Amino acid sequence: MPKVEINIPEHLEMQIAQLVEQDEFLNREEAIENLLSTGIKAYKTSGPMDDEPGSGSGSDSGFEEDGMMGHEDEYVF
Repeated sequence: MPKVEINIPEHLEMQIAQLVEQDEFLNREEAIENLLSTGIKAYKTSGPMDDEPGSGSGSDSGFEEDGMMGHEDEYVF
């Protein structure tokens, strides 16, 4: 399996560690793999919404310029 190195905000790392501590996942690697996979599936299901009103503002992502939830590094899966 390919290895990928990423930098994530500390609050996301803390949430992942908490999920592992709560036995939601066996370890960090499993948690990150599962959460990333779930996020990709959700993105494919909902996808960028190009046909929504206001999407012609020059942004192809369909998200606000400040991030999905108004915070640059906050992403919800």
